[in-house]
Amino acid sequence: MTGSLLTRRSLIAAGGAVLASGLIVPARASGVAPTPSMRGGSNNYRPGAPIVDRIGGGGFWMTGTVRRAGDGAPLPSQRIQIWAHTTEGHERDERSHGATLTDANGEFRLEMPQIVPAFGQPHGHLAYDSGEFETVFLRPVMSSARDKTLAAHFVLQPA
Repeated sequence: MTGSLLTRRSLIAAGGAVLASGLIVPARASGVAPTPSMRGGSNNYRPGAPIVDRIGGGGFWMTGTVRRAGDGAPLPSQRIQIWAHTTEGHERDERSHGATLTDANGEFRLEMPQIVPAFGQPHGHLAYDSGEFETVFLRPVMSSARDKTLAAHFVLQPA
């Protein structure tokens, strides 16, 4: 790439990078679609569940990521609420609810009691409900009631 002329050919040769002030900068992802709320995801939701270090006695891990729609950038310090039917309580019980924050990479992790089947399916409930982005409710189903982890991923769009 010579001079300040940026052509389609020079862009392709740079591996999708963009020339900015003489530096080559990696291209950012674009067109990352927002996550739609899932049917049944808001069942037994409790607005304002407290941020906790762990729900109950633990032994099971709920994990995931939170990214911004459009460019897919990780979103740090986002509040994710988690609840489920577990070995220690029903999903409607206050003690089965808690929230956590994403780290600098947009990742979250919260330990909780083992999820057990409710209505024939072992599943968890997660919500992004902080207000900066549109609220999203997820209800991921586990592949087996013996699983010790369940992951859920959010892509959020501004409210």
